[in-house]
Amino acid sequence: MSVARAKAKSRRPGSTGKRPGRGPDAEPRALLYKVVELSSVDERALEDTVNGWVRQGWTFDGVQFAMRESSKRPAMAFVFFTREGALADESAASSIAALHPVPTAPPPSRSAYDRLRELAGDDAL
Repeated sequence: MSVARAKAKSRRPGSTGKRPGRGPDAEPRALLYKVVELSSVDERALEDTVNGWVRQGWTFDGVQFAMRESSKRPAMAFVFFTREGALADESAASSIAALHPVPTAPPPSRSAYDRLRELAGDDAL
């Protein structure tokens, strides 16, 4: 089957082929991620986690296991989900930056020796 036929076949009757909310006035969207940590890794915990978050509108993306050296069973699992959401505005981004500031390097004019002298006092060194 050709690609064009597959695309035409996958469209719903009456569909224009355009995704809703994609016009010029549509709100910008972003892909949101959800990571769930499981410290008890068994079939039931994995099923409950995946089914619970999928019911809430998240799409299962994958799972990563953290292994112990002494055992073949995983010690932990990280389950990943995604969904589309509203793009964060500048105020939200700035509040996140305030909580987690990016470290900056000291000015290049001060040497480590000068900084130690400053911290200890001039007469200590």
